[in-house]
Amino acid sequence: MYSTRLDTYGCGCSHDCSYCYAKSLLDFRKLWNPQEPKVANLMAIENKLKKIEPGTILRLGGMTDCMQPCELKYRNTYKTIQLLNKYKIGYLIVTKSSLIAKDEYINILDRDLAYIQISITSTSDEISKKYEKSSVASQRIKAVEKLQKLGFDVQLRLSPFIEEWIDYQKLNEIKCDKIIVEFLRVNTFIKRWLDIDYSKFTLKQSNYYHLPLEEKIRMISNIKNFKEMSICEDVTEHYNFWKEHINYNKNDCCNLKK
Repeated sequence: MYSTRLDTYGCGCSHDCSYCYAKSLLDFRKLWNPQEPKVANLMAIENKLKKIEPGTILRLGGMTDCMQPCELKYRNTYKTIQLLNKYKIGYLIVTKSSLIAKDEYINILDRDLAYIQISITSTSDEISKKYEKSSVASQRIKAVEKLQKLGFDVQLRLSPFIEEWIDYQKLNEIKCDKIIVEFLRVNTFIKRWLDIDYSKFTLKQSNYYHLPLEEKIRMISNIKNFKEMSICEDVTEHYNFWKEHINYNKNDCCNLKK
């Protein structure tokens, strides 16, 4: 869903998350540089946007986070949002940063075009600091709640969902109508970087190991108090189950308001 993607920064992300699938794909090719991500050419971005059909929803950030710290210096995402507004192209911002909820960004977000998903992997600031070099979890949660209060189409994204990092009581107290869940997928590189128990990852598909469906169902049964839930899924059979039984919008697993 929403396969049209644009990276405002590339070949590296300073968040450098231990579980990052993009990092696992690029690192062994020597294309991953978290210290100095490449800054996309803004003129080239605009030339691409001119060719996109109005009404398209474009995802900002496919391989890297569009709101990573270098955004404070280069403002590439800020300027790209202004271009997207100009060409009336919808944009889905998926980020592990609280920066998107700063007033300077809120002031340029077009409520008819902007969709925001802010990810957490843990409800603990200490855990998030250990495995991610992004805003701590509590800052991201505050950003979600601020955007919710202001009436934006915002979702809490639990991605990846690693149960031992989640306090369900804290999770269920977050003031947001919508949640989207993405389970961890595991390959050799992620196992090397992330020290968790992998014994339940017994299902293999497309070169990744996944949790069995029964385990996933048990885990999401503890998520409550959100009005709308969706599951972002790679395993084909599991995707079909979520579509029929769980996803709020059966035709859009991202559950964007249109």
